Amino acid sequence: MACSCNESQSSQHFYGVFLSVEEDLDSLSDYKTVVIDAQNFRAGEIRKFREKGHKVYSYINIGSLEDFRDYYDEYKDLALGAYEHWDEEVWIDVSSEKWQKFVVDELVPSLADKGIDGFFVDNCDVYYNYPTPEIMNGLTVMMSAMVNTGLDVIINGGDCYLDAYCEAGGEWSDVITGINQETVFSKILWDGDSFGRADPEDHEYFRDYIERYAKLGADIYLLEYTTDAKLTKEINRYCVQKGFDYYISDSIELDE
Repeated sequence: MACSCNESQSSQHFYGVFLSVEEDLDSLSDYKTVVIDAQNFRAGEIRKFREKGHKVYSYINIGSLEDFRDYYDEYKDLALGAYEHWDEEVWIDVSSEKWQKFVVDELVPSLADKGIDGFFVDNCDVYYNYPTPEIMNGLTVMMSAMVNTGLDVIINGGDCYLDAYCEAGGEWSDVITGINQETVFSKILWDGDSFGRADPEDHEYFRDYIERYAKLGADIYLLEYTTDAKLTKEINRYCVQKGFDYYISDSIELDE
């Protein structure tokens, strides 16, 4: 099951997140805006898809290191610790100038050269786990570099980092153009490999987070995980009211 905001008003969905899709962008033609891992696609494929009227954001992971990336061995010595629920990842020391230089000078340009519309930035939540000034500064170096490309920069989650950065005197628009927040309404039940409804305190917290930045002008996207039709209607109603886009998946792998 996959849904996106206002889908009942159009045959084309607004937003979809497909991080495990590695071929055939045309299979995503029902979606106006898609998030993919552009490392899996050639520039020509992305260009043709965009020429058909689609917007393409690329996943970029700056706060953790995945063991399937071709640069894993070069940076694994910067690991900070295990990443709960994701055995193939470790948190990475973003305060490292070596890592920052790689992201800013190699990874960001290589994705931008694919002709994408923007970046979908994951794991700024490294600051939640390691809340030091050095980690914040490292994230800011990389985030501001992406904003300076002139492309959209959508932070996935990142509430602790973004709030702390702004509380320290930074401007949100220097490091992001928008926020994608997961599980505002839903909840991943890791032990049972299923989904539920978000705890009330989490729901209230994340609503406050996205609504505060929406009022400042940030673009807002929700990424939810559920097969509950009633909850799906609640998400749709909320997004239509607020003018947010969303995507609902029945798989944490985001493969369809």
